[in-house]
Amino acid sequence: MIRCQSMTDCLHIHGIRVYGYTGLFPEERALGQWYEVDLTVWMDLSPAGASDRIEDTFNYVNVVQRIQHHIKTKDYALIERLAATIAELVLEDERLEQVRVRLFKVSPPIPDFGGRVSVELTRKRAKRAENQEK
Repeated sequence: MIRCQSMTDCLHIHGIRVYGYTGLFPEERALGQWYEVDLTVWMDLSPAGASDRIEDTFNYVNVVQRIQHHIKTKDYALIERLAATIAELVLEDERLEQVRVRLFKVSPPIPDFGGRVSVELTRKRAKRAENQEK
C-alpha cells in the first residue's frame, strides 16, 4: 500500500487499464499492448470533506478518461516518457501539490518472461515565483 508521505491528504486511483502503442520495437508501436496506471495525487481534501461537493476535490473520472485517451493516441519509444507525460497531464489541475505515477507494461515482449515491467515517478508542482516584479 502506498502511503502519503506528508501532512497533506492523498487520493489513490488504481488499475487504469488501457491498450496503447508505446514501445521500443516497431511491432509494439504497430500492434500495441496493454498498460496499467496507478496514481497518487496530493492535495488538501478538507474542503471536499466539509462540503460534499465534487468541485472541491479532484475529479478522478475526468483524469482517468484523459489518461486513457493519452495512452491510446500517443506512441512514445519509452515507458519513462509516457509516465512523465501522464504526470504532466495530471498536474494541469493547479490544486494538486504532487503526483506519483506507476505505469505497468502488462506483457512486455521479452522471450520466456511472463512478468510485468513498471516505472514509477513522482513529480511536484513547480513553485511559482511570488512578486516577480519588484
